[in-house]
Amino acid sequence: MCGIVGLFLKDKSLEPQLGGLLTDMLITMTDRGPDSAGIAIYGDRMAKTAKLTVQSPAPDADFATLDQDLGEAIGAPVTLRKLDTHAVLEVPAAQMDAARRAARALRPDLRIMSAGEAIEIYKEVGLPKDVARRFGIDRMQGTHGIGHTRMATESAVTTMGAHPFSTGADQCLVHNGSLSNHNSLRRKLRHQGMQIETENDTEVGAAYLSWKMQTGSTLGEALESSLEDLDGFFTFVVGTKDGFGVVRDPIACKPAVMAETEQYVAFGSEYRALVNLPGIDAARVWEPEPATVYFWSH
Repeated sequence: MCGIVGLFLKDKSLEPQLGGLLTDMLITMTDRGPDSAGIAIYGDRMAKTAKLTVQSPAPDADFATLDQDLGEAIGAPVTLRKLDTHAVLEVPAAQMDAARRAARALRPDLRIMSAGEAIEIYKEVGLPKDVARRFGIDRMQGTHGIGHTRMATESAVTTMGAHPFSTGADQCLVHNGSLSNHNSLRRKLRHQGMQIETENDTEVGAAYLSWKMQTGSTLGEALESSLEDLDGFFTFVVGTKDGFGVVRDPIACKPAVMAETEQYVAFGSEYRALVNLPGIDAARVWEPEPATVYFWSH
């Protein structure tokens, strides 16, 4: 049992409130998963610039001169913004792959949370309210985001085992459920060149969708394929640079509710995650259908 939330803003005037709204939604879901929590925020993009969000078990040591060291390694300017155990590195977009390789070589204990033009992922072990406070999520702004609070079933309670999982540029996935064929699929995806770092079944789901999109599928087509290729029970919420998508397995035993107004589209594992959103009393509220793909984009 885990808790998922998602918020896609149509109204730009709400963008300064995105972090605060998502934080409130996720804290409401705390009792569905007290082990770890995380949020992906899709924020402002800068021309020809990409962001690499990293985590360290020893942030003071690892982040002290990381921007300088990384800049020297890739031969380009790098800026660093530290938030507790995480840091956001801004690098030239053309140097993103080189920056990822160099960061791992320079700081072997560094863990890459996400990479892309817009995405930043913050996740740690602990309750949603504590994780959100550590990173100041409630003060962040953006266009859309997704969050997750976890009750571990498939792997250990660790930072890397927390959701969201990101396996492609500006892509991430949160999941409630359990995939029964993740071990065989993990081997197949690694053989195809996908990098999967944990034993968590959700990361396999994220890598599957990334692989499908890298081989020519749209997100909608990838989600449709997941209904055939993934075994188990699942509700997925997927974030991309331009929006988010939702799909439930054909049996749909994991709870889910959605709401839409002229200002936003929202997702929650339970309706109580949505009750404090502006204008929720006038929203169209429904339960997403089994084996049906929903997607919204800017």
